[in-house]
Amino acid sequence: MARVLIVGCGCRGRDLAGDLRAAGHAVRGTTRDPGRTAAIAAAGAEPYVGDPDRIATLMEALTGVTVVCWLMGTASGDAERVAALHDGRLRMLWEKLVDTPVRGVVHEAAGPLPAAVLERGRAVALTAHETWRIPLELLEADPGDRPGWRVAAGAAVARLLGTSPPPFASRSRR
Repeated sequence: MARVLIVGCGCRGRDLAGDLRAAGHAVRGTTRDPGRTAAIAAAGAEPYVGDPDRIATLMEALTGVTVVCWLMGTASGDAERVAALHDGRLRMLWEKLVDTPVRGVVHEAAGPLPAAVLERGRAVALTAHETWRIPLELLEADPGDRPGWRVAAGAAVARLLGTSPPPFASRSRR
């Protein structure tokens, strides 16, 4: 059984968490808002309060984790802070992953953000992958197509783990 950390465990992250749990994996999901931990737990994931704007707050969440899913393709808020999630914050996360048990990253490289922001995140992830040889899956499925996104996200995690993709529920979890 692998442990997967979903950074950005909103609606789509909770769907993915439920699918991964159904496949027998342990899942931890992050939120900035302690009020959202019950929804993460209801999806079958262990809730963790941490802020991707402050990578140090995520370090304890990496304990025992095999795969990290960085789901920031639909991040919202201040444009500069969102852009930093695809640049400096992402780079810092990769630098920290070297000294952890993490052996794969799913990087969400699609979404409604400006193309330049998404492209920067893709470039940071690819450079880090080449530098530290941590396996990488670029998740390029449209987050607006929730069923298609779920299939692609689950398959990306499965490729990193060398397992079969998780079974998908016929209805979306909300």
